[in-house]
Amino acid sequence: MPVFEYAPAPESRAIANLKDSYKPFVNGEFVDGSGEPLKTINPATEEVLAEVGTASKSDVDTAVKAARKAYTSVWSKMPGTERAKYLFRLARLIQERSRELAVLESLDNGKPIKESRDSDVPTAAAHFFYHAGWADKLEYAGYGPDPRPLGVAGQIIPWNFPLLMLAWKIAPALATGNTVVLKPAETTPLTALVFAEICQQAELPPGVVNILPGAGDIGASIVEHAGIDKIAFTGSTEVGKAIQRQVAGTPKKLTLELGGKAANIVFEDAPLDQAVEGIVNGIFFNQGHVCCAGSRLLVQESVAEEVLEKLRYRVSTLRIGDPLDKNTDIGAINSAEQLAKIRGLVESGDAEGAERWTSPCPVPDRGFFFAPTVFANVHQSMRIAREEIFGPVLSVLTFRTPDEAVAKANNTPYGLSAGIWTEKGSRILWMANQLRAGVVWANTFNRFDPAAPFGGYQESGFGREGGRTGLEAYLNV
Repeated sequence: MPVFEYAPAPESRAIANLKDSYKPFVNGEFVDGSGEPLKTINPATEEVLAEVGTASKSDVDTAVKAARKAYTSVWSKMPGTERAKYLFRLARLIQERSRELAVLESLDNGKPIKESRDSDVPTAAAHFFYHAGWADKLEYAGYGPDPRPLGVAGQIIPWNFPLLMLAWKIAPALATGNTVVLKPAETTPLTALVFAEICQQAELPPGVVNILPGAGDIGASIVEHAGIDKIAFTGSTEVGKAIQRQVAGTPKKLTLELGGKAANIVFEDAPLDQAVEGIVNGIFFNQGHVCCAGSRLLVQESVAEEVLEKLRYRVSTLRIGDPLDKNTDIGAINSAEQLAKIRGLVESGDAEGAERWTSPCPVPDRGFFFAPTVFANVHQSMRIAREEIFGPVLSVLTFRTPDEAVAKANNTPYGLSAGIWTEKGSRILWMANQLRAGVVWANTFNRFDPAAPFGGYQESGFGREGGRTGLEAYLNV
């Protein structure tokens, strides 16, 4: 069956309204950061997009004091009905500027425009809409008649979903009456700083949201600051452990959403064509830059060859290239550092004897790109089956019985997510109860809703974000 060829359908980068420089946002204003400026790079072309002013330790102190003042004098005293109005404004402004935000996200992050346009930005707006609805109903959330906010929340977000992770953090914090000091990832700060503009448009009281670009030292300064009441971190397990050690012995509350090595389990009675689409979405969405990516495919032995054949064909049709082209399926890896990590782990798979298949799709000469890759004959002891690759690389293992599938799926220090593909509802319920994972999808993958809690176990972190459960992380209950 021939592959359709599509003419390029590029989105105009002019829509992003890209500026030459951006500044930290403190106490309702853009200020000159006293840190060393950084240059943010377009990973698809390696060109400099903009210069971004960064914060220093003194700027962190200024931002925390501004957040504390806003908390004590305005935000914590404001009725929930009034806080809700601000969150509704933020949600609507994200929608109004959605095209601009989507293009900017793809430029800065490298993800395909169709993902930022159809997934990231709409879901970010949905989180503000959802939490706006909770702002005046907290006394009915099951946490007692008078749940109180914690105070100032320090939030540190990763580079894989810059705007969406911002929404996951800021929306519940504001809805529950807290103020925020947020640090975006150093490689993807731009949409967070445009969100600061949106805060100004919404006439959010000064100091309620503060955004400080910078590297890991700024994140560490936020974590250790005595004026911070709660830390919310999404990122690597290694950094999460360091934060946990730093917070231990202090009154700070902590939630961590860390790495993953999710199992996507396909039984012989599964609808295989549907499962293949779910497998592709599970590992190649956002170039595999997803903590809950289905990076370990467990296939029942009797259908393993059929699934692999269908999977290789489907992966060969994926288009890799310009993230602003609406036909692109696989965009750019976010940074040269991440690309080097992916290549190193893939080389370990070759060295340890796994059977590597790489899509024959053409790869751009410039930029940080990696062709979709599938490893068969993978054993549990191999690095590609144990370590989080965080790229478009799938490891395929086989099993014979449901018990073996559970044992292999749980043979990991992580526990963020899992997927099950079968026609038997009883098997889905049994498997979901056996799997050590915070989120289990059945006959689908990567489905997110603001009303559904998300989070992990073991080295995937603790605490939940989203839903009624996620409110607790920002309340004194």
